[in-house]
Amino acid sequence: METKQHDQIVSALNKAYNMELETVINYLANSVHLDGVRAEQIRKSLETEIQDEMGHAQQLAHRLKVLDAEIPGSIALKMEQKSLQPPQDSTDVISVIKGVIQAEEDAIAHYTDIIKMCEGVDYVTQDLIINLLGDEEEHRRLFRGYLTEYERVKH
Repeated sequence: METKQHDQIVSALNKAYNMELETVINYLANSVHLDGVRAEQIRKSLETEIQDEMGHAQQLAHRLKVLDAEIPGSIALKMEQKSLQPPQDSTDVISVIKGVIQAEEDAIAHYTDIIKMCEGVDYVTQDLIINLLGDEEEHRRLFRGYLTEYERVKH
């Protein structure tokens, strides 16, 4: 693999690692922050998703290590998930669901880019990212279902 391609892949993996860790932080915050009977299922789902997203971050960190890249510590991370911040109203379940969907869509878009970037260059990274992409698509589908149900009940 050429140095330029290696550096691009490492940079993209670093961003993915950052995104996964930020998602863990925000899922944790929202899983504790939400109140109300209607929030119970979402809290439980977020608690489960925390483990999945942390597993993704661990896999990305291991791949970075194999590629002889540094694994970013907290100071190197950049937090950007505005849509997934805990809402002021702790019973605003719909805004949290929409934030989760946005985070999943952002991950899906980024992983799709990495898959294309790795084509013909780094099949091991590509395989890892294809598997992570499938997980993120499933998470998005789950929360789209929640959104449909919660919006229906709201009206």
